Amino acid sequence: MRSFLSYSVILLLFPCCLAQQRKETTPAAEPRSAFGTQLQADELTFGQRYPRYRLRPGDVFDVSFEYTPEFNQTITIQPDGFISLRQGGEINVQGRTVPELTEAIRNAYSKILSRPTISVVLKDFEKPYFIANGQLHNPGKYDLRGDTTVVQAVAIAGGFLPSAKHSQVVLFRRVSDNWVEAHVLNIKKMENSRDLREDVHLRPGDMIFVPKNAFSKFAQFIPNSNMSLLTRTY
Repeated sequence: MRSFLSYSVILLLFPCCLAQQRKETTPAAEPRSAFGTQLQADELTFGQRYPRYRLRPGDVFDVSFEYTPEFNQTITIQPDGFISLRQGGEINVQGRTVPELTEAIRNAYSKILSRPTISVVLKDFEKPYFIANGQLHNPGKYDLRGDTTVVQAVAIAGGFLPSAKHSQVVLFRRVSDNWVEAHVLNIKKMENSRDLREDVHLRPGDMIFVPKNAFSKFAQFIPNSNMSLLTRTY
């Protein structure tokens, strides 16, 4: 009886041990890029969809002190990213968000004020934008107003030219100061299938590039007699 019970316990535990071993030996998933499935609307976090604005040289903001208004001031970020605070010294604020800027200024004045209560309000700054370039009717720089996808951005830029290659629209996205990632979108397939699940939501600073199709590159060398044949086979 004891041998039978031991054998039964081994049989019950064996699947669990095997599953645990498979779980431990399964390689970890590779980190995902800025594109891929992260671009789908249902997978983006609020912070990814609406990233906080980061300060740039030339931005202007007001600093207000609740209990010591004599320190109130309007500040412009210098070309090197530094600001000069009245009796507070100089600090580098380029690339910081407004909450980070507020904390940095509070720390700077904590040396001469007791628990300073301050507020920071941006007055003049670079508004969110995207760039549409290539085979579009109205290429250029556009304000990014609200939630906008690549397909919507193409419409904002006047739509595709006849020479556009709808199947290879490139979205360039800056991922660091030194790197820009490119992602190719097949908008032609999306529109033909009436399925926009792979459409990408833009982020500030994104650039859309629409290349020329192969037909437009060689159309000027094609005899008129072959035009109808090429139109059917392209």
